[in-house]
Amino acid sequence: MSPFMLGQYYRFQLTSLLSFVHRLTGIGLSIGTMLLAAWLITLAGGPETYGMFAKHLTAWYGQALLFCWSWALLYHLCNGIRHLGWDIGKGYELKTAYATGYAVVIVSLLLTAAVWAVAYAK
Repeated sequence: MSPFMLGQYYRFQLTSLLSFVHRLTGIGLSIGTMLLAAWLITLAGGPETYGMFAKHLTAWYGQALLFCWSWALLYHLCNGIRHLGWDIGKGYELKTAYATGYAVVIVSLLLTAAVWAVAYAK
C-alpha cells in the first residue's frame, strides 16, 4: 500500500494490534512448549542434567523468558475467552470491542503479576 493511502485512509485500530499479538503469542507458546519439553527431558535425565538446565532457567535471561511465556499464555487465554464471546455473536460493537481489548491486556498483565508474586512468595 502506498504511503499516500496509509496516511489518508488507514487508521490504527486496537483490534488489529490485538489480533497480531494473539498470533505472536501463539507462536511464542509453541516455542515455550519446546522449552517445557526440554525441561521435562532434563528432569528425567537426572540431577546433573537437570542442574545444568536449571541454572539457565534461574539466570536473568531464563527468568525473562519464563515471564514472557507466562504473559503470552495468560494473554492468549484472556483473548481466547474474548473470542468465545464473538463466537456466540456478542461484543462486536466498536465500543465493546475496544473495551474488551483493553480489558484483555490489563487482566493478562495483572494475572501474570499475580502468578509471579505467588511463585516468588513460595
